[in-house]
Amino acid sequence: MTVESITLAELVVHRGAVVHELYDAGTEPDTTLISWSTAKSVTHALVGIAVRQGLLELDAPAPVPEWAGDERRTITLRQLLNMRSGLRFVEDYVDDSISHCIDMLFGSGKDDVAGYAAALPLEHPPGSVFNYSSGTTNIIARMIGQAVGGGEAAMRAFMTEELFGPLGMTSADPRFDDAGTFIGSSFLYCTARDFARFGELYLADGVWDGRRILPEGWVDFARTPVPVPPDEEFGYGAHWWLWDSHGFPGTFAAHGYEGQYIIVCPDRDLVVVRLGKTPVEVRPPVIRRLEELLSSY
Repeated sequence: MTVESITLAELVVHRGAVVHELYDAGTEPDTTLISWSTAKSVTHALVGIAVRQGLLELDAPAPVPEWAGDERRTITLRQLLNMRSGLRFVEDYVDDSISHCIDMLFGSGKDDVAGYAAALPLEHPPGSVFNYSSGTTNIIARMIGQAVGGGEAAMRAFMTEELFGPLGMTSADPRFDDAGTFIGSSFLYCTARDFARFGELYLADGVWDGRRILPEGWVDFARTPVPVPPDEEFGYGAHWWLWDSHGFPGTFAAHGYEGQYIIVCPDRDLVVVRLGKTPVEVRPPVIRRLEELLSSY
């Protein structure tokens, strides 16, 4: 069987202007497309806003009720953002017999994704081991929701008023579970142009039209590397992947299942967005194409 790779949208913003844009497979500029895990980087932005407003603290124990009476109570928000919480979570997108991710999003955990993830045990001391986990992000998303008032309506208002509205991301369509938690690991729909707007926020160090959206130092936090296993193709910071090993120092990106990318390259004043349907086994040509785009400007 031939494994096919489909590019739905490809967009380049250079020095504040769209200089390259293409669509395929029936997709148009106003088509909203799924984020998959690029939503994790949006969750990072929402945490930053909550931290700036004094609603959350990076280095305090994370306010997770399920952990109050055991060793998990020492896990911090910083450790969660760095994917170094120590919690058990199997991030597998194929084998539903072992995958916490599939079970959380589509199985027994789908009605309360954060509750599902928060119930899992500690497997390593907090801060000691990197483990990329969609469950971790959904715990964080619930924390933000509780901090801004609780429930879907309060979280939607916060996202719109503090992030999507100021950036002009009018197409942004976040999805929630039945517990009222933004599924911040995976489910945000936007046009390619609006995903690019989000990338431009990080390119501008968290400032938009003269207004500081993210706290000072938050973008640097996103791209400050943490130790990752040697078999990881990319480095990792805080809910953002790092492209230094691919020859682009200081470049960082939101990555998503099926080959979604929002790449921020400060040295070249560049944001590259690619959205598609590309299985992991045919991902290398997509990476090469993105490297070509980054090198072209």
